[in-house]
Amino acid sequence: MNQEKKDFLSVRNLPARVGINETAWLLGFGETDIPVLVAAGLLKPLGRPTATGSKYFATVDLQNFRNDSRWLAKASDAVVHHWRAKNASRRPVANRHSNMVIAGAAGDVARN
Repeated sequence: MNQEKKDFLSVRNLPARVGINETAWLLGFGETDIPVLVAAGLLKPLGRPTATGSKYFATVDLQNFRNDSRWLAKASDAVVHHWRAKNASRRPVANRHSNMVIAGAAGDVARN
């Protein structure tokens, strides 16, 4: 655990709103998982931030989520589903490429 994370998590009175880094630390997710949770509708940023703007989250909501095992299970499933789908979309391209290489190699053998 890095020192900044350790210092933040040991603060007695957390700030009322936190950014993406602190949100990830409080919930036990990776920083890259927070946009996935927002897209899945499981986390809602405060206000109406622009798509590329900074996002802040209410600490009181995050603490409630930390104590809700059902929410944590849904959030974990959403993250797993997101990365599984993202990784699966990459596989067919690699398989098609390897099939072309094999077919090309077989063609070379056939000509010899």
